[in-house]
Amino acid sequence: MISGLVTTEPGDRLLFAILAASAPYIVVPAAMKLAAPKADPSMYIPMAMAFNITLGIPIYHWVIMMS
Repeated sequence: MISGLVTTEPGDRLLFAILAASAPYIVVPAAMKLAAPKADPSMYIPMAMAFNITLGIPIYHWVIMMS
């Protein structure tokens, strides 16, 4: 993982991965507004966040522990 280039501490690497994975939350609303103007942001933003919390963080942690 790229976080290994920044730090070797597993907790720091996990936080780095979470922050990097959260970057699309800034871009998605603008892109969705252009791609699907009638899309409801109250639906797609929480769905993306729920995915990242329930599946993303455990996967990031597993990958960090395996490397």
